[in-house]
Amino acid sequence: MKKSVFLGTLAATALLARAAAAQTTLETVKARGELNCGVNTGLVGFAAPDANGNWQGFDVAICKAVAAAVIGDASKVVYIPTTSSDRFEQLTSGKIDLLARNTTWTFSRDTDLKMDFAGVNYYDGQGFMVRKDLGVSSAKELNGATVCIQTGTTTELNLADYFKANNMTYTAVPGETNAEGEQQYIAGACDAYTTDASGLAATRAAFADPENHIILPEIISKEPLGPAVRHGDNQWGDIVMWSLNALIAAEEFGITSANIDELAASSQNPEVQRLLGSSDDLGAMIGLDKEWAKRAIKASGNYGEIFEANIGSATPIGLARGLNAQWTQGGLLYTPPFR
Repeated sequence: MKKSVFLGTLAATALLARAAAAQTTLETVKARGELNCGVNTGLVGFAAPDANGNWQGFDVAICKAVAAAVIGDASKVVYIPTTSSDRFEQLTSGKIDLLARNTTWTFSRDTDLKMDFAGVNYYDGQGFMVRKDLGVSSAKELNGATVCIQTGTTTELNLADYFKANNMTYTAVPGETNAEGEQQYIAGACDAYTTDASGLAATRAAFADPENHIILPEIISKEPLGPAVRHGDNQWGDIVMWSLNALIAAEEFGITSANIDELAASSQNPEVQRLLGSSDDLGAMIGLDKEWAKRAIKASGNYGEIFEANIGSATPIGLARGLNAQWTQGGLLYTPPFR
């Protein structure tokens, strides 16, 4: 090959690489026609495949909402299971477009790991689960216990801090996934299992004998869980953030999967009109059409519908709204105005 041809080939390759790198996440997702969404390897109620292999859950609903907003079809999602150890690399490397995997928003993850959290979809805290026959009613009775944990999570440092603060000792039994931690706990490899309280409830609900296991009353940390995107693509971050906000706002305004079309046509509330694309064009500000939020809400319903269908009091997981109630109901859920 002549030198000029070789250099020309290198230049063309470099140009293509720069063009690919310059492509925004929105452009990539639209061109692909699918959203690559990183989820848990399997946590019932939050993200797990059903008997037919269809992914369902509280976090899965975020993936569906974003796909509906961007692509126009909530089913256009490729669910990519991620572990506590590889989830961040999957996101930063571009293997996934969005991480929706019960992940805690922390300083180091937001800055050092170069991620942007798009908000909080579940306010949580770390707890402990033990067998009833252990005879323990408080985490402060776990001195000298063996404790199953997931590696690569905030639970490791929280656990160490809690036991040190209370002058107690423990032996950690590590596992990479929730399923591994669950198996070790069931097999008797540890006295207690620790993770986010919501995860404990989901894990216990899947047991053959959930009544024989108790979640201790202590909550030892703040765990604001939320979807995350890569640093550096503000447009994509805005899309994910406001898709989540749309679900929360819809509940506040009484917009449900059953009445959304009616309200889009008849509501006299200016903010509802803007949210559902009946007036103004908020979508143009983030590269989407006027009805992006309407589609996001229709994908699985508003925040309250999603909560109750997947992890609420009527499900085997049985979580109360608590801090995850709307701000008008004594909770922390609060979205900036759609204007």
